[in-house]
Amino acid sequence: MFKFLRRSIKKFEEKLEREIEEALKREKDVGREERDEKIERSIEQELRQAMETRKEVEKLVKKREEKVSIDEEKLEDLFWDLELNLLEADVALSVVESIKESIKEELKRANYSRRELKKIVREALQRAILHVLKKNKADFLELINTNKKPFVILFVGVNGSGKTTAIAKLAYYLKQMGKSVVIAAADTFRAGAIQQLEEHAKRLNVKLIKHDFGADPAAVAYDAIEHARAKHKDFVLIDTAGRMQTNVNLMEEMEKIKRISKPDLTIFVGDALSGNDAVEQARRFDEAIGIDGIILTKVDADAKGGAALSIAYTIGKPLLFIGTGQKYEDQIPFDPEWMIKNILGNV
Repeated sequence: MFKFLRRSIKKFEEKLEREIEEALKREKDVGREERDEKIERSIEQELRQAMETRKEVEKLVKKREEKVSIDEEKLEDLFWDLELNLLEADVALSVVESIKESIKEELKRANYSRRELKKIVREALQRAILHVLKKNKADFLELINTNKKPFVILFVGVNGSGKTTAIAKLAYYLKQMGKSVVIAAADTFRAGAIQQLEEHAKRLNVKLIKHDFGADPAAVAYDAIEHARAKHKDFVLIDTAGRMQTNVNLMEEMEKIKRISKPDLTIFVGDALSGNDAVEQARRFDEAIGIDGIILTKVDADAKGGAALSIAYTIGKPLLFIGTGQKYEDQIPFDPEWMIKNILGNV
C-alpha cells in the first residue's frame, strides 16, 4: 500500500513539475511577446520622432538659406576695424580685447542676415560695454549712508585734473541734500589752490579750514576734522596737492595725510582728456594709498569717453561722478547709459 502511495505521489510530482515548466514557458513566451511589442512601439516612436525632427531641420534649412555666416577671417577683419575705432576713442587695449571677445561670443549665437549684421554688431558692442560700466557702478548716496559724523572724504589726483573744482562741486551737491560741509585746504604747496578754495567756500557758504602756505597738510586735515566734530558738521572734504604718481616722496606725504585723517572714502579725481594716462594714474594711486571711487572731470570736453570705460574695467573701482561743465551743478552721478551714448557715438 505504501509503495502504491509513493508511486502515486511521484507521478503527481512529475506531472506538477511538467505543468510548472509549461506554465513558465508560456509566461516566458508571453513576456517575450510583450517585450517585442514594447521594442516595436519604441522603434516606431523613435522613427516618428526622427521624421518629425528631420522635417523641422528642413524648415530651418529653408529659413537659413537667406542667412549669412561669417568665417573666422572675415570676423577678424570686422574686429580689426572695431578695435581701431575703440583705440581711437582712448579705450585701453586690454579693455578692447575683452570687449572683442564678448562680441565674438554674441555673434556665434546670433542668427542674422546681411541687412541685420551692422545692427547685431552694434547691439553686441553695447551689451559688452554696458557690462563693463555697470560692473563697477556704485551709488554714492549708499556709500555715505552712515551715522558717522563727520564723514571724511579725501581727494587725490595729479596736477591739473580739476580736483579743487570737483571738491567744490561735491560740496554743492551735498548742500543741495541739506548736508553741512567743511572743506580742508590741505594743498599747502600751492598758494593758488588755497585761494581758489577760499573763493568757492564763499560762494557756497561753507566753512574752510586753512593754514599758511607751506604748512603741514596733515595738520590742516586734522584741524578740519576736529572743527567738524566740534560743530557737528556732516562732511569734511580734504583737498590735497596734485601729485605725479611716480613721485615717491609726495606719495609718502599722501600716505601720512591718509593715516592722520582716516578718511571714510578716498576719491581719485581723473581728467577725461588725459585718456589712458588717467588709467595709469588711478592704478598708481590705488597701489600707493588705496582709492575707493573715481570722479572723472572734463567729460564734456572729451568727445571720446574711452577713459571712463578703461578706468571702470582696469581699476575695478566705481565711477561716482562725471564732470559735464563749469557750473556747480555740472557734476552728475555716473550713469552707464549716458556714457555709452558718448562712446558709441564715436564707434
